[in-house]
Amino acid sequence: MIKDPSAATLLITGGAGFVGSSFALHWKARHPGSTVIALDNLKRRGSELNLPRLKNAGIQFVHGDVRDAADLRTLPRIDALVECSAEPSVLAGYSGGADYVVNTNLVGTINCLELVARDKADLVFLSTSRVYPIAAINDMCTRNERGFLIDPNTRVPGASSKGISEDFPLTGVRTLYGATKLASELLITEYADMHGFRAVIDRCGVIAGPWQMGKTDQGFVLLWLARHHWDLPLQYIGFGGTGAQVRDMLHVADLCELVTLQLEDMDKVHGRTFNAGGGAANSATLKECTALAAEITGRSMPVTSAPEDRPGDLKLYVTDNTLITTTTGWQPKRDLPSLFADSFAWLKEHEEQLRPILT
Repeated sequence: MIKDPSAATLLITGGAGFVGSSFALHWKARHPGSTVIALDNLKRRGSELNLPRLKNAGIQFVHGDVRDAADLRTLPRIDALVECSAEPSVLAGYSGGADYVVNTNLVGTINCLELVARDKADLVFLSTSRVYPIAAINDMCTRNERGFLIDPNTRVPGASSKGISEDFPLTGVRTLYGATKLASELLITEYADMHGFRAVIDRCGVIAGPWQMGKTDQGFVLLWLARHHWDLPLQYIGFGGTGAQVRDMLHVADLCELVTLQLEDMDKVHGRTFNAGGGAANSATLKECTALAAEITGRSMPVTSAPEDRPGDLKLYVTDNTLITTTTGWQPKRDLPSLFADSFAWLKEHEEQLRPILT
């Protein structure tokens, strides 16, 4: 349990990844007297680029894996754990086995919970908006000349012009990724009650920003910018192939500020589950993202069309941040042009290192 943030010991799982490393550096800069441990298996290509940044900031890196309970048991006593480790692909299990996504996202959670219980530590668990069922979201969408939107006449609880709130129904299919995260949420509730530690769950939508290694199934903002910068092919996939899908996007710096706020006042958020995303003000269609990428990079390029739907895809996801804002006062500060500009500036600065990873 964190009593004094300036002297706390934090463990960040997935600590060399995009979100984990960003948060580790953010917290250490705010609380330089704290001890920060970043644990990561370095499976995702590009994670190794974060190691010098972590070392230079005085953050201890541990090469370990949440799937291996022994890697966690040997760690020193901690005051808080920020769980950023995940297999984040929504396509996981559709082609090939499901072992990695299940073992990382579910068994890994259990191993983390055992450590938290051992030390009576605080827990911030980064879940996902993909816990919400696919069909329930797609069925309530309509379309106009811009793209998809929530039908103004929908009677689905938790759906409005603001987006999707925590009251949205959870019955239905959601991908293995979403299922493992939802199962983890249930386990966290049980463990916290059983062992008496404080925990909060954040269901995040699209997170983006510098140091994200973009792929077709995760990290599309960086992917979009990289494809424009290096004149590589782009494609609108599914729902007619016109780029009508809508997503909200959250700058990773805004997420870091939220997690910091929660850790510094866990009594206010303990036992709660929050949606956390860019919100309606920071949402765009894929076609609008293409225009923004062209403006930021100074390069326009054709986008081909693949009309066939991709497994697990959503017509729309926009976060209703009402609950987290009314509870903590947090809301996103950075808009989409800033998000794209920050991401592209980082890409340009490190393009020699990034080109083999992103192309």
